[in-house]
Amino acid sequence: MSRFISPKRFEGKVVVVTGAAQGIGRAVAERVAAEGADTVLVDRAELVHETAAELAADGASAFAVTADLEQYDGASAAIDAALARHGRIDVLINNVGGTIWAKPFEHYEPEEISKEIQRSLFPTLWTCRAVLPHMISRRGGVIVNVSSVATRGVNRVPYAAAKGGVKAITAALALEAAPYGIRVVATAPGGTEAPPRQVVRGPQPEGAEEKAWYQQIVDQTLDSSLMKRYGTLEEQAGPIAFLASDEASYITGSVLAVAGGDLG
Repeated sequence: MSRFISPKRFEGKVVVVTGAAQGIGRAVAERVAAEGADTVLVDRAELVHETAAELAADGASAFAVTADLEQYDGASAAIDAALARHGRIDVLINNVGGTIWAKPFEHYEPEEISKEIQRSLFPTLWTCRAVLPHMISRRGGVIVNVSSVATRGVNRVPYAAAKGGVKAITAALALEAAPYGIRVVATAPGGTEAPPRQVVRGPQPEGAEEKAWYQQIVDQTLDSSLMKRYGTLEEQAGPIAFLASDEASYITGSVLAVAGGDLG
C-alpha cells in the first residue's frame, strides 16, 4: 500500500472504479478504499469479486459488480447497482481500456479496428452517460477518465484514436457539466509496470515480426519519457486519486499526463 495514503480523504464518499480487477484500476480502488471511500469495483472479469473481498478483509468498504461496459446496458446496470447499494455516486473513475493488438496500422483488419475502439472508447462514453443524470440531479460529482499518452505513439493507431476520444469526452463534457457542479478530468498514463495480467487483453505477439512491432512500442515509450523508465501502479493511482478528491476542486476539463515527461 502506498506510503502517501491520505486517511479519510474520501470518507463519506461513494467511489465507482471501473476496470478494477487488476492493473491501474485495482491500484486506484485500493487507494481510495484505504482513504475511506465506499468503493464499488466494476469489471467484466469475475476476478473483481476476489479483489473486492481482499479489500473488505482488510477492513475497507468494497462491493464488486460484474458488467460488460462496452455495451450501454452493462454500463447502466453497473451504475444502477452502485446506486442500489449506496444511494448515490460521488466519484466515477473510468479505467477500462487497453491495447489488444500491436502492429502498424496497415496490418489491422477492419474488425480489429472496431474491437479496439469498442474496448477503449465506449466503456468511458457509456458510463459517463449512465452516471450523468444522477450527478446532475445531485448538483455535484466528479468523473475521472483514464486516457493515454499513446495518442502519440507507434503501432497502436486504433487504440490511440480511442484514447484521443477519451480526451475529447473529458474536454467537452466538462463544459456541459460545470453548471451542475460536476468536474470532469482525466489522466494520460504512460508505460506502467504491473504484475502479469490474470485476464489478458489479447493475443500475445507471435513470430519475429510481431515481437519486433511490440518492441518498437517499448522502445518508443522509453524514448519519449524524459525519465527513461516506466512508471509504477502507485505513481498512476496517486494522480487519479488527487484529481478525484476535493483537493482538486478547481480543476476541470484538464488532462494530466503521468508519463515521466511524455505529454503524448
